[in-house]
Amino acid sequence: MNRDGDRRQTADDPAACPCKVRPIMTRTTTATRDAPSFAEMFTPKLWTVLREGYDARHLRADAVAGLTVAIVALPLSMAIAIASGASPAQGLYTAIIGGFLVSLLGGSRFQIGGPAGAFIILVAGTVAEHGMDGLILATFLSGLMLAGTGLLRLGTFIKFIPFPVTVGFTAGIAVIILASQISPLLGLSPDDEPGELVAKLGALWDARADVTPAAIGLSLVTIALILGIRTWRPKWPGMLIAIGVVAVASTLIDLPVETIGTRFGGIPSSLPLPALPEISLARIVAVLPAAIAFTLLGAIESLLSAVVADGMTGRRHRSNCELVAQGVANLGSSLFGGFCVTGTIARTATNVRSGAHGPVAGMLHALFLLAFMLIAAPVAAYIPLAALAGVLVIVAWNMIERPAIAVLLRSGRGEALVLAATFFLTIFRDLTEAIIVGVALGSVLFIQRMSRTTAIYRDIPLVGRDEADTARSRDAHDETVTADPDIVVYRITGALFFGATASIGSVLDRIEDRHKALIVDFSAVPFLDSTGAHMIEGLARKARSRKVELWLTGTSRPMRRELLMHGLKKPLVRHAASVDHALASLNRRQALAPPAGG
Repeated sequence: MNRDGDRRQTADDPAACPCKVRPIMTRTTTATRDAPSFAEMFTPKLWTVLREGYDARHLRADAVAGLTVAIVALPLSMAIAIASGASPAQGLYTAIIGGFLVSLLGGSRFQIGGPAGAFIILVAGTVAEHGMDGLILATFLSGLMLAGTGLLRLGTFIKFIPFPVTVGFTAGIAVIILASQISPLLGLSPDDEPGELVAKLGALWDARADVTPAAIGLSLVTIALILGIRTWRPKWPGMLIAIGVVAVASTLIDLPVETIGTRFGGIPSSLPLPALPEISLARIVAVLPAAIAFTLLGAIESLLSAVVADGMTGRRHRSNCELVAQGVANLGSSLFGGFCVTGTIARTATNVRSGAHGPVAGMLHALFLLAFMLIAAPVAAYIPLAALAGVLVIVAWNMIERPAIAVLLRSGRGEALVLAATFFLTIFRDLTEAIIVGVALGSVLFIQRMSRTTAIYRDIPLVGRDEADTARSRDAHDETVTADPDIVVYRITGALFFGATASIGSVLDRIEDRHKALIVDFSAVPFLDSTGAHMIEGLARKARSRKVELWLTGTSRPMRRELLMHGLKKPLVRHAASVDHALASLNRRQALAPPAGG
Protein backbone atom coordinates (compact mmCIF):
# COMPACT_ATOMS: atom_id res chain seq x y z
CA MET A 1 0.00 0.00 0.00
CA ASN A 2 1.29 3.47 -0.77
CA ARG A 3 0.68 6.61 1.22
CA ASP A 4 -2.56 7.20 -0.71
CA GLY A 5 -3.90 3.85 0.33
CA ASP A 6 -3.38 2.42 -3.17
CA ARG A 7 -1.96 -1.00 -3.84
CA ARG A 8 0.83 -0.73 -6.39
CA GLN A 9 1.85 -3.78 -8.39
CA THR A 10 5.18 -5.25 -7.49
CA ALA A 11 7.71 -5.25 -10.27
CA ASP A 12 8.01 -9.02 -10.26
CA ASP A 13 4.25 -9.61 -10.34
CA PRO A 14 3.78 -12.04 -13.25
CA ALA A 15 0.26 -10.75 -13.79
CA ALA A 16 1.37 -7.17 -14.08
CA CYS A 17 1.23 -7.07 -17.87
CA PRO A 18 2.04 -9.06 -21.00
CA CYS A 19 5.26 -7.07 -21.18
CA LYS A 20 7.13 -7.75 -17.96
CA VAL A 21 9.20 -5.34 -15.90
CA ARG A 22 11.88 -7.03 -13.85
CA PRO A 23 13.92 -5.26 -11.15
CA ILE A 24 17.62 -6.00 -11.27
CA MET A 25 18.28 -4.25 -7.98
CA THR A 26 16.23 -2.23 -5.58
CA ARG A 27 16.89 -0.50 -2.35
CA THR A 28 14.15 -2.14 -0.37
CA THR A 29 11.69 -4.99 -0.86
CA THR A 30 8.11 -4.49 0.30
CA ALA A 31 5.76 -7.41 0.77
CA THR A 32 2.23 -6.89 -0.46
CA ARG A 33 -0.83 -9.08 -0.57
CA ASP A 34 -1.70 -10.80 -3.83
CA ALA A 35 -4.84 -8.71 -4.33
CA PRO A 36 -6.45 -5.76 -2.58
CA SER A 37 -9.79 -6.20 -0.87
CA PHE A 38 -12.99 -4.71 -2.25
CA ALA A 39 -12.94 -2.03 0.43
CA GLU A 40 -9.37 -1.03 -0.45
CA MET A 41 -10.20 -0.83 -4.15
CA PHE A 42 -13.24 1.41 -3.67
CA THR A 43 -12.32 3.55 -0.67
CA PRO A 44 -12.70 7.20 -1.79
CA LYS A 45 -9.58 9.33 -1.73
CA LEU A 46 -11.42 11.71 0.59
CA TRP A 47 -11.32 9.06 3.31
CA THR A 48 -7.61 8.46 2.63
CA VAL A 49 -6.84 12.19 2.99
CA LEU A 50 -8.83 12.50 6.22
CA ARG A 51 -7.12 9.40 7.60
CA GLU A 52 -3.72 10.99 6.92
CA GLY A 53 -4.69 13.95 9.09
CA TYR A 54 -6.54 17.06 7.98
CA ASP A 55 -6.15 20.41 9.71
CA ALA A 56 -6.91 24.10 9.19
CA ARG A 57 -3.83 24.56 7.00
CA HIS A 58 -5.06 21.91 4.59
CA LEU A 59 -8.57 23.38 4.60
CA ARG A 60 -7.19 26.81 3.77
CA ALA A 61 -5.20 25.41 0.82
CA ASP A 62 -8.24 23.52 -0.46
CA ALA A 63 -10.47 26.59 -0.09
CA VAL A 64 -8.10 28.74 -2.18
CA ALA A 65 -7.82 26.03 -4.85
CA GLY A 66 -11.57 25.42 -4.84
CA LEU A 67 -12.35 29.11 -5.32
CA THR A 68 -9.81 29.36 -8.14
CA VAL A 69 -11.31 26.38 -9.95
CA ALA A 70 -14.85 27.70 -9.43
CA ILE A 71 -13.88 30.98 -11.09
CA VAL A 72 -12.61 28.99 -14.10
CA ALA A 73 -15.59 26.60 -14.11
CA LEU A 74 -18.30 29.27 -13.92
CA PRO A 75 -18.09 30.61 -17.49
CA LEU A 76 -17.05 27.25 -18.92
CA SER A 77 -20.03 25.38 -17.48
CA MET A 78 -22.50 27.86 -18.96
CA ALA A 79 -20.71 28.06 -22.32
CA ILE A 80 -20.52 24.28 -22.71
CA ALA A 81 -24.20 23.88 -21.78
CA ILE A 82 -25.33 26.49 -24.34
CA ALA A 83 -23.17 24.95 -27.08
CA SER A 84 -24.66 21.53 -26.22
CA GLY A 85 -28.23 22.71 -26.74
CA ALA A 86 -28.98 22.92 -23.01
CA SER A 87 -29.55 25.96 -20.79
CA PRO A 88 -26.73 27.68 -18.85
CA ALA A 89 -28.53 26.72 -15.63
CA GLN A 90 -28.19 23.04 -16.57
CA GLY A 91 -24.46 23.54 -17.00
CA LEU A 92 -24.26 24.88 -13.46
CA TYR A 93 -26.42 22.02 -12.11
CA THR A 94 -24.00 19.59 -13.75
CA ALA A 95 -20.93 21.30 -12.29
CA ILE A 96 -22.42 21.63 -8.80
CA ILE A 97 -23.98 18.19 -8.30
CA GLY A 98 -21.59 16.20 -10.47
CA GLY A 99 -18.49 18.05 -9.31
CA PHE A 100 -19.36 17.54 -5.64
CA LEU A 101 -20.02 13.79 -6.02
CA VAL A 102 -16.89 13.15 -8.10
CA SER A 103 -14.70 14.68 -5.38
CA LEU A 104 -16.67 13.06 -2.55
CA LEU A 105 -16.46 9.50 -3.88
CA GLY A 106 -13.66 9.53 -6.47
CA GLY A 107 -10.44 7.56 -6.72
CA SER A 108 -8.32 10.61 -7.58
CA ARG A 109 -7.21 13.18 -5.02
CA PHE A 110 -7.38 16.11 -7.42
CA GLN A 111 -10.04 15.28 -10.02
CA ILE A 112 -12.53 18.06 -10.82
CA GLY A 113 -15.77 16.86 -12.38
CA GLY A 114 -18.28 18.80 -14.44
CA PRO A 115 -19.47 19.38 -18.00
CA ALA A 116 -16.73 18.97 -20.60
CA GLY A 117 -16.23 20.39 -24.06
CA ALA A 118 -15.61 16.90 -25.43
CA PHE A 119 -19.29 16.06 -24.89
CA ILE A 120 -20.71 19.01 -26.81
CA ILE A 121 -21.31 17.16 -30.08
CA LEU A 122 -22.76 14.08 -28.37
CA VAL A 123 -25.06 16.07 -26.09
CA ALA A 124 -26.23 18.37 -28.88
CA GLY A 125 -27.00 15.40 -31.11
CA THR A 126 -28.95 13.68 -28.35
CA VAL A 127 -31.00 16.80 -27.63
CA ALA A 128 -31.76 17.23 -31.33
CA GLU A 129 -32.89 13.62 -31.72
CA HIS A 130 -34.51 12.79 -28.38
CA GLY A 131 -35.20 16.12 -26.69
CA MET A 132 -34.13 17.25 -23.23
CA ASP A 133 -35.92 14.37 -21.48
CA GLY A 134 -34.01 11.95 -23.70
CA LEU A 135 -30.70 13.61 -22.76
CA ILE A 136 -31.45 13.33 -19.04
CA LEU A 137 -32.47 9.68 -19.38
CA ALA A 138 -29.33 8.89 -21.41
CA THR A 139 -27.22 10.57 -18.70
CA PHE A 140 -28.96 8.46 -16.04
CA LEU A 141 -28.32 5.23 -17.98
CA SER A 142 -24.71 6.27 -18.57
CA GLY A 143 -24.32 6.70 -14.81
CA LEU A 144 -25.48 3.13 -14.25
CA MET A 145 -23.09 1.85 -16.92
CA LEU A 146 -20.10 3.77 -15.57
CA ALA A 147 -20.75 2.55 -12.02
CA GLY A 148 -21.14 -1.01 -13.31
CA THR A 149 -17.91 -0.74 -15.31
CA GLY A 150 -16.05 0.30 -12.17
CA LEU A 151 -17.64 -2.33 -9.93
CA LEU A 152 -16.74 -5.03 -12.46
CA ARG A 153 -13.16 -3.68 -12.37
CA LEU A 154 -13.06 -3.00 -16.10
CA GLY A 155 -11.41 0.41 -15.73
CA THR A 156 -8.00 -1.00 -16.60
CA PHE A 157 -9.17 -1.88 -20.10
CA ILE A 158 -9.93 1.78 -20.82
CA LYS A 159 -6.17 2.37 -20.66
CA PHE A 160 -5.63 0.05 -23.62
CA ILE A 161 -6.70 2.76 -26.06
CA PRO A 162 -3.67 3.75 -28.21
CA PHE A 163 -2.21 7.23 -27.83
CA PRO A 164 -2.91 8.20 -31.50
CA VAL A 165 -6.60 7.40 -30.96
CA THR A 166 -6.96 9.72 -27.96
CA VAL A 167 -5.09 12.50 -29.76
CA GLY A 168 -7.16 11.99 -32.92
CA PHE A 169 -10.63 11.99 -31.41
CA THR A 170 -9.79 14.90 -29.10
CA ALA A 171 -8.65 16.98 -32.08
CA GLY A 172 -11.76 15.94 -34.02
CA ILE A 173 -14.02 17.02 -31.15
CA ALA A 174 -12.18 20.36 -31.03
CA VAL A 175 -12.88 20.98 -34.72
CA ILE A 176 -16.57 20.19 -34.19
CA ILE A 177 -16.70 22.60 -31.24
CA LEU A 178 -15.11 25.34 -33.34
CA ALA A 179 -17.66 24.75 -36.10
CA SER A 180 -20.54 24.85 -33.60
CA GLN A 181 -19.46 28.31 -32.42
CA ILE A 182 -19.35 29.98 -35.83
CA SER A 183 -23.00 31.03 -35.50
CA PRO A 184 -22.71 32.85 -32.13
CA LEU A 185 -19.30 34.23 -33.07
CA LEU A 186 -20.77 35.95 -36.13
CA GLY A 187 -24.16 36.70 -34.58
CA LEU A 188 -25.96 34.49 -37.12
CA SER A 189 -29.44 33.06 -36.62
CA PRO A 190 -29.92 30.34 -39.27
CA ASP A 191 -33.41 28.88 -39.56
CA ASP A 192 -32.12 25.32 -39.32
CA GLU A 193 -28.54 24.54 -38.31
CA PRO A 194 -27.72 20.85 -38.98
CA GLY A 195 -25.37 18.88 -36.78
CA GLU A 196 -23.24 17.42 -39.59
CA LEU A 197 -20.20 19.55 -40.36
CA VAL A 198 -20.62 19.94 -44.14
CA ALA A 199 -24.36 20.62 -43.92
CA LYS A 200 -23.75 23.06 -41.05
CA LEU A 201 -21.23 25.07 -43.05
CA GLY A 202 -23.69 25.23 -45.94
CA ALA A 203 -26.50 26.50 -43.71
CA LEU A 204 -24.24 29.13 -42.15
CA TRP A 205 -23.15 30.31 -45.59
CA ASP A 206 -26.78 30.72 -46.60
CA ALA A 207 -27.35 32.89 -43.50
CA ARG A 208 -24.27 35.08 -44.08
CA ALA A 209 -26.42 38.15 -44.72
CA ASP A 210 -27.39 38.18 -41.03
CA VAL A 211 -23.82 38.68 -39.75
CA THR A 212 -23.80 41.00 -36.72
CA PRO A 213 -20.66 43.20 -36.50
CA ALA A 214 -21.23 43.81 -32.77
CA ALA A 215 -21.15 40.05 -32.08
CA ILE A 216 -17.93 39.66 -34.09
CA GLY A 217 -16.37 42.53 -32.16
CA LEU A 218 -17.34 41.10 -28.75
CA SER A 219 -16.04 37.65 -29.72
CA LEU A 220 -12.68 39.04 -30.85
CA VAL A 221 -12.35 41.22 -27.74
CA THR A 222 -13.11 38.21 -25.51
CA ILE A 223 -10.49 36.05 -27.25
CA ALA A 224 -7.90 38.86 -27.19
CA LEU A 225 -8.46 39.53 -23.48
CA ILE A 226 -8.13 35.86 -22.56
CA LEU A 227 -4.91 35.46 -24.56
CA GLY A 228 -3.50 38.74 -23.27
CA ILE A 229 -4.16 37.91 -19.62
CA ARG A 230 -2.74 34.44 -20.13
CA THR A 231 0.46 35.99 -21.51
CA TRP A 232 1.01 38.87 -19.08
CA ARG A 233 -0.90 37.77 -15.97
CA PRO A 234 -1.14 33.97 -16.21
CA LYS A 235 -2.37 33.57 -12.62
CA TRP A 236 -5.39 35.79 -13.17
CA PRO A 237 -8.78 34.22 -14.12
CA GLY A 238 -8.65 35.35 -17.73
CA MET A 239 -11.94 33.82 -18.89
CA LEU A 240 -13.99 35.31 -16.07
CA ILE A 241 -12.35 38.75 -16.41
CA ALA A 242 -12.90 38.76 -20.20
CA ILE A 243 -16.57 37.83 -19.87
CA GLY A 244 -17.09 40.42 -17.13
CA VAL A 245 -15.49 43.21 -19.15
CA VAL A 246 -17.40 42.32 -22.33
CA ALA A 247 -20.73 42.00 -20.46
CA VAL A 248 -20.32 45.42 -18.81
CA ALA A 249 -19.29 47.07 -22.08
CA SER A 250 -22.13 45.46 -23.99
CA THR A 251 -24.69 46.58 -21.41
CA LEU A 252 -23.39 50.16 -21.17
CA ILE A 253 -23.24 50.62 -24.94
CA ASP A 254 -26.51 48.69 -25.41
CA LEU A 255 -25.16 46.59 -28.26
CA PRO A 256 -27.68 44.62 -30.34
CA VAL A 257 -26.44 41.13 -29.41
CA GLU A 258 -28.03 38.08 -27.84
CA THR A 259 -27.40 37.51 -24.13
CA ILE A 260 -28.22 34.75 -21.67
CA GLY A 261 -31.20 36.85 -20.55
CA THR A 262 -32.65 37.37 -24.03
CA ARG A 263 -32.17 33.72 -25.05
CA PHE A 264 -32.90 31.85 -21.80
CA GLY A 265 -34.55 34.42 -19.52
CA GLY A 266 -31.71 34.33 -16.98
CA ILE A 267 -30.59 31.69 -14.47
CA PRO A 268 -32.67 30.41 -11.51
CA SER A 269 -31.45 31.31 -8.01
CA SER A 270 -31.86 27.78 -6.62
CA LEU A 271 -31.43 24.13 -7.47
CA PRO A 272 -34.47 22.25 -8.81
CA LEU A 273 -36.07 19.39 -6.89
CA PRO A 274 -34.73 15.95 -7.92
CA ALA A 275 -36.83 14.23 -10.59
CA LEU A 276 -36.53 11.95 -13.59
CA PRO A 277 -38.34 12.05 -16.94
CA GLU A 278 -40.81 9.35 -17.92
CA ILE A 279 -39.07 5.99 -18.27
CA SER A 280 -40.28 3.23 -20.56
CA LEU A 281 -38.64 0.29 -22.32
CA ALA A 282 -39.11 1.91 -25.71
CA ARG A 283 -37.57 5.14 -24.46
CA ILE A 284 -34.58 3.30 -22.96
CA VAL A 285 -33.94 1.43 -26.22
CA ALA A 286 -34.14 4.70 -28.16
CA VAL A 287 -31.53 6.54 -26.08
CA LEU A 288 -29.30 3.51 -25.39
CA PRO A 289 -26.77 4.29 -28.18
CA ALA A 290 -26.33 7.81 -26.79
CA ALA A 291 -25.90 6.41 -23.27
CA ILE A 292 -23.21 3.99 -24.48
CA ALA A 293 -21.38 6.83 -26.23
CA PHE A 294 -21.59 8.95 -23.05
CA THR A 295 -20.19 6.02 -21.04
CA LEU A 296 -17.28 5.35 -23.39
CA LEU A 297 -16.23 8.98 -23.70
CA GLY A 298 -16.84 9.68 -20.00
CA ALA A 299 -14.62 6.79 -18.93
CA ILE A 300 -11.83 7.81 -21.32
CA GLU A 301 -11.93 11.51 -20.42
CA SER A 302 -12.12 10.97 -16.66
CA LEU A 303 -9.23 8.51 -16.56
CA LEU A 304 -7.12 10.69 -18.86
CA SER A 305 -7.74 13.60 -16.51
CA ALA A 306 -6.78 11.47 -13.49
CA VAL A 307 -3.55 10.43 -15.26
CA VAL A 308 -2.72 14.10 -15.89
CA ALA A 309 -3.18 14.80 -12.17
CA ASP A 310 -0.97 11.82 -11.31
CA GLY A 311 1.76 13.12 -13.59
CA MET A 312 1.63 16.56 -11.97
CA THR A 313 1.67 15.32 -8.38
CA GLY A 314 3.31 11.88 -8.32
CA ARG A 315 0.20 10.31 -6.79
CA ARG A 316 -1.76 7.40 -8.26
CA HIS A 317 -5.49 7.21 -8.81
CA ARG A 318 -7.66 4.10 -8.61
CA SER A 319 -9.37 3.69 -11.96
CA ASN A 320 -12.30 1.55 -10.90
CA CYS A 321 -13.13 3.67 -7.86
CA GLU A 322 -13.02 6.75 -10.09
CA LEU A 323 -15.44 5.18 -12.59
CA VAL A 324 -17.90 4.32 -9.82
CA ALA A 325 -17.77 7.94 -8.63
CA GLN A 326 -18.29 9.18 -12.19
CA GLY A 327 -21.30 6.90 -12.45
CA VAL A 328 -22.84 8.17 -9.21
CA ALA A 329 -22.13 11.76 -10.32
CA ASN A 330 -24.00 11.22 -13.59
CA LEU A 331 -26.92 9.70 -11.70
CA GLY A 332 -27.01 12.70 -9.38
CA SER A 333 -26.66 15.19 -12.23
CA SER A 334 -29.57 13.66 -14.14
CA LEU A 335 -31.80 13.76 -11.06
CA PHE A 336 -31.31 17.54 -10.85
CA GLY A 337 -31.80 18.23 -14.56
CA GLY A 338 -28.12 18.22 -15.49
CA PHE A 339 -26.30 16.23 -18.17
CA CYS A 340 -23.03 14.32 -18.63
CA VAL A 341 -20.36 14.66 -15.96
CA THR A 342 -16.74 13.68 -16.48
CA GLY A 343 -13.26 14.53 -15.25
CA THR A 344 -12.11 17.81 -16.78
CA ILE A 345 -8.41 18.03 -17.59
CA ALA A 346 -8.02 21.83 -17.60
CA ARG A 347 -9.92 22.36 -14.34
CA THR A 348 -8.11 19.44 -12.68
CA ALA A 349 -4.74 20.89 -13.71
CA THR A 350 -5.83 24.29 -12.35
CA ASN A 351 -6.76 22.60 -9.09
CA VAL A 352 -3.29 21.06 -8.75
CA ARG A 353 -1.46 24.27 -9.72
CA SER A 354 -3.55 26.22 -7.18
CA GLY A 355 -2.14 24.13 -4.33
CA ALA A 356 -5.03 21.75 -3.55
CA HIS A 357 -4.35 19.23 -0.83
CA GLY A 358 -7.09 16.74 -1.65
CA PRO A 359 -10.71 16.14 -2.71
CA VAL A 360 -12.09 18.81 -0.37
CA ALA A 361 -10.97 21.40 -2.94
CA GLY A 362 -13.27 19.86 -5.54
CA MET A 363 -16.17 19.76 -3.10
CA LEU A 364 -15.63 23.41 -2.20
CA HIS A 365 -15.47 24.34 -5.90
CA ALA A 366 -19.01 22.95 -6.26
CA LEU A 367 -20.19 24.86 -3.17
CA PHE A 368 -18.71 28.11 -4.49
CA LEU A 369 -20.62 27.61 -7.75
CA LEU A 370 -23.79 26.99 -5.74
CA ALA A 371 -23.17 30.22 -3.81
CA PHE A 372 -22.92 32.10 -7.11
CA MET A 373 -26.22 30.63 -8.25
CA LEU A 374 -27.93 31.56 -4.99
CA ILE A 375 -26.53 35.09 -4.77
CA ALA A 376 -25.49 36.43 -8.17
CA ALA A 377 -27.59 34.51 -10.73
CA PRO A 378 -29.37 37.65 -12.07
CA VAL A 379 -26.01 39.12 -13.15
CA ALA A 380 -25.48 36.26 -15.60
CA ALA A 381 -28.42 37.45 -17.71
CA TYR A 382 -26.21 40.25 -19.12
CA ILE A 383 -23.50 37.91 -20.49
CA PRO A 384 -23.42 38.02 -24.34
CA LEU A 385 -23.53 34.66 -26.09
CA ALA A 386 -20.76 35.90 -28.37
CA ALA A 387 -18.46 36.20 -25.33
CA LEU A 388 -19.18 32.61 -24.28
CA ALA A 389 -18.49 31.52 -27.87
CA GLY A 390 -15.10 33.23 -27.62
CA VAL A 391 -14.39 31.22 -24.47
CA LEU A 392 -15.20 27.96 -26.26
CA VAL A 393 -12.94 28.89 -29.17
CA ILE A 394 -10.05 29.06 -26.69
CA VAL A 395 -11.14 25.76 -25.11
CA ALA A 396 -11.30 24.02 -28.50
CA TRP A 397 -7.91 25.38 -29.56
CA ASN A 398 -6.36 24.12 -26.32
CA MET A 399 -7.87 20.66 -26.87
CA ILE A 400 -5.83 20.16 -30.05
CA GLU A 401 -2.53 18.60 -28.91
CA ARG A 402 -0.41 20.15 -31.64
CA PRO A 403 3.02 18.89 -30.43
CA ALA A 404 1.66 15.35 -30.06
CA ILE A 405 0.15 15.47 -33.57
CA ALA A 406 3.48 16.59 -35.02
CA VAL A 407 5.30 13.74 -33.24
CA LEU A 408 2.78 11.12 -34.40
CA LEU A 409 2.94 12.29 -38.01
CA ARG A 410 6.74 11.90 -37.90
CA SER A 411 6.58 8.52 -36.15
CA GLY A 412 5.63 6.58 -39.26
CA ARG A 413 2.78 5.83 -41.62
CA GLY A 414 1.09 3.45 -39.19
CA GLU A 415 0.75 5.95 -36.36
CA ALA A 416 -0.28 8.67 -38.83
CA LEU A 417 -2.97 6.38 -40.30
CA VAL A 418 -4.49 5.65 -36.88
CA LEU A 419 -4.43 9.35 -36.00
CA ALA A 420 -5.98 10.45 -39.32
CA ALA A 421 -8.66 7.74 -39.35
CA THR A 422 -9.77 8.58 -35.82
CA PHE A 423 -9.72 12.32 -36.52
CA PHE A 424 -11.77 12.22 -39.73
CA LEU A 425 -14.25 9.62 -38.50
CA THR A 426 -14.90 11.76 -35.41
CA ILE A 427 -15.64 14.77 -37.61
CA PHE A 428 -17.63 13.15 -40.40
CA ARG A 429 -19.13 10.01 -38.86
CA ASP A 430 -19.43 9.21 -35.16
CA LEU A 431 -17.21 9.34 -32.08
CA THR A 432 -17.90 5.75 -31.00
CA GLU A 433 -17.19 4.48 -34.51
CA ALA A 434 -13.97 6.52 -34.59
CA ILE A 435 -12.68 5.00 -31.34
CA ILE A 436 -13.57 1.44 -32.38
CA VAL A 437 -11.90 1.81 -35.79
CA GLY A 438 -8.86 3.53 -34.21
CA VAL A 439 -8.35 0.73 -31.67
CA ALA A 440 -8.81 -1.88 -34.41
CA LEU A 441 -6.23 -0.19 -36.64
CA GLY A 442 -3.86 0.09 -33.68
CA SER A 443 -4.24 -3.64 -33.02
CA VAL A 444 -3.58 -4.51 -36.68
CA LEU A 445 -0.51 -2.26 -36.62
CA PHE A 446 0.73 -4.06 -33.51
CA ILE A 447 0.23 -7.48 -35.10
CA GLN A 448 2.07 -6.36 -38.24
CA ARG A 449 4.99 -5.02 -36.20
CA MET A 450 5.15 -8.18 -34.10
CA SER A 451 5.28 -10.31 -37.26
CA ARG A 452 8.25 -8.28 -38.51
CA THR A 453 9.92 -8.52 -35.12
CA THR A 454 9.44 -12.28 -35.04
CA ALA A 455 11.10 -12.55 -38.44
CA ILE A 456 14.06 -10.51 -37.29
CA TYR A 457 14.57 -12.56 -34.13
CA ARG A 458 13.66 -16.01 -35.48
CA ASP A 459 17.18 -17.36 -34.86
CA ILE A 460 17.07 -16.60 -31.14
CA PRO A 461 16.41 -19.89 -29.30
CA LEU A 462 13.31 -20.18 -27.15
CA VAL A 463 15.43 -21.30 -24.18
CA GLY A 464 18.75 -19.53 -23.69
CA ARG A 465 21.84 -21.70 -24.01
CA ASP A 466 24.61 -21.83 -21.41
CA GLU A 467 27.60 -19.72 -22.36
CA ALA A 468 31.24 -20.08 -21.49
CA ASP A 469 32.73 -17.14 -19.60
CA THR A 470 35.13 -16.59 -22.49
CA ALA A 471 32.40 -16.46 -25.17
CA ARG A 472 32.01 -12.69 -24.88
CA SER A 473 34.31 -9.98 -23.62
CA ARG A 474 33.04 -8.44 -20.44
CA ASP A 475 34.30 -6.19 -17.69
CA ALA A 476 35.15 -7.54 -14.29
CA HIS A 477 32.25 -7.44 -11.87
CA ASP A 478 32.26 -4.37 -9.63
CA GLU A 479 30.31 -5.25 -6.51
CA THR A 480 30.27 -1.64 -5.28
CA VAL A 481 28.16 -0.58 -8.24
CA THR A 482 25.40 -3.17 -7.77
CA ALA A 483 25.30 -2.50 -4.04
CA ASP A 484 24.65 1.22 -4.49
CA PRO A 485 21.31 1.95 -2.75
CA ASP A 486 20.84 5.19 -4.69
CA ILE A 487 20.50 3.45 -8.08
CA VAL A 488 17.58 1.26 -9.16
CA VAL A 489 17.55 -0.72 -12.41
CA TYR A 490 14.53 -2.17 -14.20
CA ARG A 491 14.52 -4.37 -17.29
CA ILE A 492 11.47 -4.44 -19.57
CA THR A 493 10.83 -7.71 -21.41
CA GLY A 494 8.49 -7.85 -24.40
CA ALA A 495 6.83 -5.37 -26.73
CA LEU A 496 6.12 -2.00 -25.12
CA PHE A 497 2.84 -1.18 -26.89
CA PHE A 498 -0.48 0.43 -26.00
CA GLY A 499 -1.83 -2.73 -24.37
CA ALA A 500 1.05 -2.95 -21.90
CA THR A 501 1.85 0.64 -20.99
CA ALA A 502 -0.70 0.97 -18.19
CA SER A 503 0.68 -1.95 -16.19
CA ILE A 504 4.32 -1.11 -16.89
CA GLY A 505 3.70 2.51 -15.99
CA SER A 506 2.25 1.51 -12.62
CA VAL A 507 5.50 -0.32 -11.86
CA LEU A 508 7.93 2.32 -13.13
CA ASP A 509 6.03 5.12 -11.39
CA ARG A 510 7.34 3.83 -8.07
CA ILE A 511 10.25 6.24 -8.15
CA GLU A 512 11.19 7.30 -4.69
CA ASP A 513 12.79 10.64 -3.92
CA ARG A 514 15.69 8.98 -2.12
CA HIS A 515 16.87 7.29 -5.33
CA LYS A 516 19.35 9.34 -7.33
CA ALA A 517 19.15 7.40 -10.58
CA LEU A 518 16.74 5.07 -12.36
CA ILE A 519 17.96 2.89 -15.23
CA VAL A 520 15.36 1.34 -17.56
CA ASP A 521 16.81 -1.35 -19.85
CA PHE A 522 15.20 -1.98 -23.26
CA SER A 523 17.58 -4.68 -24.50
CA ALA A 524 14.79 -7.31 -24.33
CA VAL A 525 12.15 -5.05 -25.95
CA PRO A 526 11.63 -5.89 -29.66
CA PHE A 527 9.77 -2.63 -30.35
CA LEU A 528 7.75 0.15 -28.78
CA ASP A 529 4.94 2.23 -30.26
CA SER A 530 3.99 5.88 -29.74
CA THR A 531 1.87 5.02 -26.68
CA GLY A 532 4.88 3.35 -25.04
CA ALA A 533 7.14 6.29 -25.90
CA HIS A 534 4.53 8.69 -24.49
CA MET A 535 4.46 6.71 -21.24
CA ILE A 536 8.27 6.85 -20.96
CA GLU A 537 8.11 10.62 -21.60
CA GLY A 538 5.71 11.00 -18.67
CA LEU A 539 8.02 8.89 -16.49
CA ALA A 540 10.98 11.09 -17.47
CA ARG A 541 9.19 14.31 -16.55
CA LYS A 542 8.11 12.86 -13.24
CA ALA A 543 11.68 11.70 -12.53
CA ARG A 544 13.05 15.15 -13.31
CA SER A 545 10.53 16.80 -10.98
CA ARG A 546 11.79 14.50 -8.22
CA LYS A 547 15.45 15.10 -9.11
CA VAL A 548 15.92 11.48 -10.15
CA GLU A 549 18.25 10.94 -13.12
CA LEU A 550 16.73 8.64 -15.76
CA TRP A 551 18.88 6.45 -18.03
CA LEU A 552 17.54 4.46 -21.01
CA THR A 553 19.76 1.58 -22.09
CA GLY A 554 19.79 -1.10 -24.77
CA THR A 555 17.53 0.76 -27.20
CA SER A 556 17.66 -0.19 -30.88
CA ARG A 557 17.99 2.46 -33.57
CA PRO A 558 14.25 2.55 -34.45
CA MET A 559 13.42 2.63 -30.76
CA ARG A 560 15.87 5.48 -30.14
CA ARG A 561 14.33 7.42 -33.05
CA GLU A 562 10.83 7.05 -31.58
CA LEU A 563 12.03 8.11 -28.13
CA LEU A 564 13.91 11.13 -29.49
CA MET A 565 10.81 12.31 -31.37
CA HIS A 566 8.98 12.37 -28.03
CA GLY A 567 11.67 14.62 -26.57
CA LEU A 568 13.52 11.90 -24.67
CA LYS A 569 17.02 13.32 -24.92
CA LYS A 570 19.39 15.36 -22.77
CA PRO A 571 18.82 16.90 -20.33
CA LEU A 572 15.51 15.05 -19.77
CA VAL A 573 17.10 11.58 -20.01
CA ARG A 574 20.46 10.01 -20.76
CA HIS A 575 21.08 7.11 -23.14
CA ALA A 576 23.64 4.34 -22.83
CA ALA A 577 24.43 1.21 -24.81
CA SER A 578 23.88 -1.11 -21.85
CA VAL A 579 23.12 -1.19 -18.14
CA ASP A 580 26.84 -1.76 -17.46
CA HIS A 581 27.78 1.38 -19.37
CA ALA A 582 25.20 3.44 -17.49
CA LEU A 583 26.34 2.07 -14.13
CA ALA A 584 29.96 2.74 -15.02
CA SER A 585 29.17 6.35 -15.96
CA LEU A 586 27.29 6.89 -12.72
CA ASN A 587 30.09 5.25 -10.75
CA ARG A 588 32.76 7.46 -12.39
CA ARG A 589 30.75 10.58 -11.72
CA GLN A 590 30.28 9.58 -8.09
CA ALA A 591 34.03 8.96 -7.72
CA LEU A 592 34.83 12.42 -9.13
CA ALA A 593 32.24 14.22 -7.00
CA PRO A 594 33.60 16.04 -3.93
CA PRO A 595 32.83 14.32 -0.63
CA ALA A 596 29.77 15.53 1.24
CA GLY A 597 30.62 18.38 3.56
CA GLY A 598 34.02 18.75 1.93
